[in-house]
Amino acid sequence: MLTWRQLRGIDRPTLFITAALLGIGLLILYSASFQKAQQMGVSYLHRQMVWAAMGALIAVVLVSIDYHRWLEWAYVAYGLNMLLLILVLELGVVRGGAQRWLSVGGLTIQPSEFAKITTALVLARYLGSQRDTAGSGWKQLFGAGLLAGLPMVLILKEPNLGTASSFIPMTLAMLLVWGIRMKVLWLVVGTGIALVPVLWNFLADYQRSRLMVFLNPNLDPLGAGYTVVQSKVAIGSGGWWGKGWFGGTQNQLNFLPERHTDFIFSIVGEEWGFVGTTVCLALFAALFYRALLIATQTRDPFGRLLIVGLMTILWFHVIVNIGMTMGLMPVVGLPLPFLSYGGSWTLTCLVAIGVILSVGVRRPLYS
Repeated sequence: MLTWRQLRGIDRPTLFITAALLGIGLLILYSASFQKAQQMGVSYLHRQMVWAAMGALIAVVLVSIDYHRWLEWAYVAYGLNMLLLILVLELGVVRGGAQRWLSVGGLTIQPSEFAKITTALVLARYLGSQRDTAGSGWKQLFGAGLLAGLPMVLILKEPNLGTASSFIPMTLAMLLVWGIRMKVLWLVVGTGIALVPVLWNFLADYQRSRLMVFLNPNLDPLGAGYTVVQSKVAIGSGGWWGKGWFGGTQNQLNFLPERHTDFIFSIVGEEWGFVGTTVCLALFAALFYRALLIATQTRDPFGRLLIVGLMTILWFHVIVNIGMTMGLMPVVGLPLPFLSYGGSWTLTCLVAIGVILSVGVRRPLYS
């Protein structure tokens, strides 16, 4: 448990930034989901507040307990998560042609989101225990590839290309921090790029359509390209200061689909303008800076690997989500941390923050 001295050493900027992003997310979500909530009789805001409160409570527990205790159970947690991913393929709830959710006691959870945490834990445990052989590369690369590859394959079968792809930068970043030889890492990256044309044959029709629309948004402006076109209109129409809270026409007139989940940043741009989007980006940048500062200040390889893995996941989501709302990235269905609606995703983000803070308060202990 935490001592008073450790509690005083908690990284307050990370707490404040996380709280600010959650607050902005709730404000934007209320506006983005208002019309849909009226139609369906469901309060997305209240649901999100419940998930945020649960995530904050879990984060407090994670901070209070030494993160090495969680690493001891990394393989167990990883195994249970893989079991849930298998159950999703057999018993999962189908929505929009995808089978990604499990219904448990009236709650719907998405195990693929939790897999990001458990895979980061197990990779930190595996690579951290192999630190004496850092630089040799191939054996550890194969082991890390297996650990990250299993959830990727199961998630791809749902299908969920966006979530599956997020394991790649996380694994590469953790291998880089672990100390893999650069020529080995570049060989892996080069091989992956060379295989991209081959992977085209394994994509579903809707995934190919999304990629084609990314290359040419006007290819199907009323079909696969509709959401991206409307998103760009929303962001561009916001100007410097935006149209005001609840003032976005693309939002309130229901022109923009999925605006409370994957395209919530479009509402930030429309209603809060360039200034609002800049504030959000600055908060994300500050959060990543604080996490990397904690990582550089701890000498514990397990803690450093954990922070890098978790922050790479969040960073990847921010880059891809904002990029796809602006037409700079293909639409792959990745939510925005702390802003997008979603119970499992909100819990995942707050668990990541809890683990990062847990490493931070114990820097003196393992330095």
